[in-house]
Amino acid sequence: MTAGAGKMSGNRSVTKTGLSERRASGHPAGMKSNCFCPAVVALGVVTLGVGQAQAASGQPAIGPTGVIVQSQFGGQIFGFDIDQAGNEGILCEAQTLDNGRTHAAIETFDQTTGAIVKVIQETQTHDDYVTLGVVGNSVGLVEREHSTGHLNVVRTFSTLNPLRRNRISGMWTPPVGTDHLVSQVSRSQGVPNVAVYALDISGHFRPTLFTSDVAANTFGPVVSISDGDFVNGGDPPMAYDNVANRAVLGHATLGNPFIPGKIATVDLTTGAFVKFDGVGLGDVNGIAVDPTTGTACTTTEIDFSVEFYDIANQAGSIQTLPGAFNQIFSGADVQFDQVNRLFLVAQPVSSTAGSGSSIHVYDVAGNLIESIDGLNFSNVGNVVPAHIALNPRKRIGFVDGPDVAAGQIQSFTY
Repeated sequence: MTAGAGKMSGNRSVTKTGLSERRASGHPAGMKSNCFCPAVVALGVVTLGVGQAQAASGQPAIGPTGVIVQSQFGGQIFGFDIDQAGNEGILCEAQTLDNGRTHAAIETFDQTTGAIVKVIQETQTHDDYVTLGVVGNSVGLVEREHSTGHLNVVRTFSTLNPLRRNRISGMWTPPVGTDHLVSQVSRSQGVPNVAVYALDISGHFRPTLFTSDVAANTFGPVVSISDGDFVNGGDPPMAYDNVANRAVLGHATLGNPFIPGKIATVDLTTGAFVKFDGVGLGDVNGIAVDPTTGTACTTTEIDFSVEFYDIANQAGSIQTLPGAFNQIFSGADVQFDQVNRLFLVAQPVSSTAGSGSSIHVYDVAGNLIESIDGLNFSNVGNVVPAHIALNPRKRIGFVDGPDVAAGQIQSFTY
């Protein structure tokens, strides 16, 4: 029930302005340029007690599965997600053609084999598609950025309900004008509502949040954020607590990225905004929340650590990521498995393997369960930041890579 941001994030809308420049430079939207690109490595996993027990019990081996999804036309993937109640996933891709136009497409894929199931829609104009997630009960959500001229873009949103029918079924019409971009949608599955974070591009720097039942195309109150710590710099990563109907945000403290950052909650019914001091240093790179216990998990940049917060008591604990000893090993996207009650933390540069990337798995009490090595993901060439997508029922997930050109996603078990 999360959507991250910072070094890696959940699916985020990409503005048309600067898209071609980002493709050329390899710097994704809103991302720091000091990311590292690990080499492709052999498959592997470091497991602790639970992982060893699962392997011994005959459950699927923990680690990369070898299943890789390749975009149908070889373009860069602009966001992806998987259906937690089915066997399909969705991605969007785009690549620049020799004539200057963009070949963009919406595609579904098989979670088991990695094969593309269907090209839902494609265009060779100057338009782009961005996957915003699978939400609610198997509802795919995609943004289309239609170019009407230089730096002029009309954004519309399509739904695929349910995803398994492999067709566009309707439209989603969020209650924000052209001065806001839909930047984050919590990938909340199994519950009707998602939380939405819309980025202010008017120059007033007033982002807004609201809830939506995407399938019904209905919306909650629009809440504006004005707090200085949360309206300056990059977008704060956001998670959605559907039990309390609140967004949980994390951000660096304004003016000083070397001191503890801030955690905030936004009541999406009343608009009440509450913030408190975090325990990790610098930018908050990823965030997820367990709605049942009110526990939030974050990653922070400067101290390469993971934090666990009791939101009700505004109290947190912190621990360094396993084996990490400098900032290159900082964590990124965080996702919550609501079935098995686990937090999964992405680490682009592994501190538990000699090379490549890892995903570290924690329980809600902050205990490290296992470290999944043998992956390879990076934000160096990504337009949409890398992130984790989970199917808790199958205990499988997908993450960007191993192709550093961002045209593939890879499967793993945990």
